[in-house]
Formats: sequence, structure tokens, C-alpha cells
Amino acid sequence: MAFKDSKLITDPLADNNPITIQVLGICSALAITAELEASIVMSIAVLFVLGVGNVVISLMRNIIPSKIRIIVQLIVVASLVIIVDQVLKAFAYELSKTLSVFVGLIITNCIIMGRFEAFALANGPWRSFLDGIGNSLGYAVILIIVGFFRELLGSGTLLGFPVLGDPIEKTGVYAFGYENNGFMLLAPMALITVGIIIWVQRTKNPALIED
Repeated sequence: MAFKDSKLITDPLADNNPITIQVLGICSALAITAELEASIVMSIAVLFVLGVGNVVISLMRNIIPSKIRIIVQLIVVASLVIIVDQVLKAFAYELSKTLSVFVGLIITNCIIMGRFEAFALANGPWRSFLDGIGNSLGYAVILIIVGFFRELLGSGTLLGFPVLGDPIEKTGVYAFGYENNGFMLLAPMALITVGIIIWVQRTKNPALIED
């Protein structure tokens, strides 16, 4: 893989992250990150939709009339989202009920439509695929970090398993008087957590600070 192509994967992970730098896809970061499992599943769903969608749009870029390109993009992403939704219902029904509304909102995710419009329509399938994977991974990193801390501090669990002890039996950290922070499970805490990540990122790399 050429260095220029590898940048399509690495840049969105930090220096051009779709959530913390481009400030896109914030709604899902607020909505589904109270649990790590939901964050991981949503990340995988977006990875599939954006990776495959970018390739499809790239392959069709020379035959899509400019006036209806947005409609075509919506049809492509909606078709891929339907596939994701049906797979979830078949193999993870309980989780699909939790994510049902939010999986549907992938259709209007600004990251996906933005990459279709800004990159896939102007580049070949391979580079479009790499761009889709890179931006999906950048999105996933933030969702998983936020989901990790919100579930850990809000519920004392990770992926549903207690890791801090039993709050009823007062074992683990609960034996020292620790209590779960219920505020971490509220949507505003997702926004605050993303804000902290943005602050840390810009502190480590001042070049990202806008004038």
C-alpha cells in the first residue's frame, strides 16, 4: 500500500477524525454509547455501510447524473442499512431492538453522506474503500472510548459483566464506598466525554487548534 493510500486509513484515526475534528456523527455518539456493546455494534454497522457504500458510489460515479446524485446516494446507503438491520434481527435480536431507531439513522449520518459526496464521487473504488474504512475506524475509536467510560463509570460493567465488583454485596471498589455515577448514563455526559477527548487531542497536538 502506497504511503498516500495509507494516509486514508491513518488520518481519520486522529488528525482528521470525523467526530473530534470534523464534528460529524455526533448524534450517534450521544445516543448509543451508554453501553460498550452498543457502541461496538454501531461501529461495525457503520464500517460495513461506509466501506461498501463508498465502493458502490465510486463504481457508479461516471453514470450518476449530477442532479440526482444525492437520491442515488440515499438509495445505496438505505439498502446497506436494511441489510445491517436484518442481520442484527437474525443474529442479535435483543440488541437490534435497542439499536433499531439508531441503525436507521445511519442513513442520515453526515459522515457517510459526506464521504460519498466528497471522496467516492471523485476517486476510484480502491481508494474509496480505504477512505471508507479509515473514516469508519476513526468514528469507531471515539464511540468505543466513550462507550467504555460511560458504561464503566455509570454501571460498573463492561459488555454487561461487572468489573468493579458487586454494588449490592459491596465487593470490589464498592467495599470502599464507591457508587456508580448515574450521570454517566445520561446523554449530556456523552457530549462532555467527547469534549474531553477533543481537549486531550488538541492539547497533545496544538496544530489542530483553530485560530
